[in-house]
Amino acid sequence: MSLKDKIVADMTAAMKAKDAARTSTLRMVKAAIMHREKEGGDELTDDDVMKLLRSQVKQRRDSVEQYQKAGRQELVDKETAEITVIESYLPQAASEAEIEAAVNESIAETGATSMKDMGVVMKAVMPKLAGKNAAGRLVSETVKKKLAG
Repeated sequence: MSLKDKIVADMTAAMKAKDAARTSTLRMVKAAIMHREKEGGDELTDDDVMKLLRSQVKQRRDSVEQYQKAGRQELVDKETAEITVIESYLPQAASEAEIEAAVNESIAETGATSMKDMGVVMKAVMPKLAGKNAAGRLVSETVKKKLAG
């Protein structure tokens, strides 16, 4: 069963269970998948769906940040619940130790010594963390810390 099929099946189960929050989130995800398929003209692979799910999580994290600044706790809670549902379809996130090890390895491979080399290091790190659901922002912050000293 493909990831897309699993999401649709889970959405149906959530509807039957009258789980409104889960149903709503999965409907949004399904709509995003369908939209992306219409744009591209062909069915998405599991990798494409994973990328789409990561971008959905990132959008919601950005929204949480904005809602926190605005003092809108009910919206923060809603977005956080959606993140939890979406992340259940992604592989477990890379730990800070895994990210740090990949960054150290990439810095050694590229011979990076300053912040000017950040782009080169990021290009080397991200493939190492592919499939581990590593947050780009966390990787970027780790690289900055290592290169800054």
